[in-house]
Amino acid sequence: MENETDLECAIGERVRQLRTGKGMTLDELASASGVSRAMISRIERAEASPTAPLLSRICAALGQSLSSFFAMEEDGSRSPFLRRDGQPVWRDPIIGYQRRSVSPPGTGSAVDIVEVEFPPGGRASFPPQEASRGMTQHVWLLDGVLEMTTADGVYRMAPGDCLFMHVGAGHSFYNPGGIAARYVVVFDRGYR
Repeated sequence: MENETDLECAIGERVRQLRTGKGMTLDELASASGVSRAMISRIERAEASPTAPLLSRICAALGQSLSSFFAMEEDGSRSPFLRRDGQPVWRDPIIGYQRRSVSPPGTGSAVDIVEVEFPPGGRASFPPQEASRGMTQHVWLLDGVLEMTTADGVYRMAPGDCLFMHVGAGHSFYNPGGIAARYVVVFDRGYR
């Protein structure tokens, strides 16, 4: 993606394509995601930039992880190799959370790898989502401090720590430190 406007347009188009591909109306997606019909419509028209938690709810209702959602193939090519400068980067407009989709798109893998930079003082909550119940993730902290709240408890993470959790159970991220927390998330959409 060249710039933020291009990415907003691509996000809107991707939501619309996934929604219509599933035969869902705006009202059906709104009901399934808990996001208003008006907001979904604004996102589809690239008039609004969704936050990570909001986009996560839309993705879950569409049967997608954020990682698979951002694996937007621009030219239809599929390669097992993706250079860093070709990896899509998205920044949450409110939180400042930045995610880089590391995994090459179109491989058919049920695993997605994402690199995240989470700003100092940043907070993001992802409520329980039935559509994400089969998905799991490992969060591996590389730099900074991260406080994770899951259904199982609160975990204060230091560099090198790794936390496994079910995505659909709901969780929240908080960076209580003075520097950006940098971490890797490994999503598995096919956990049994």
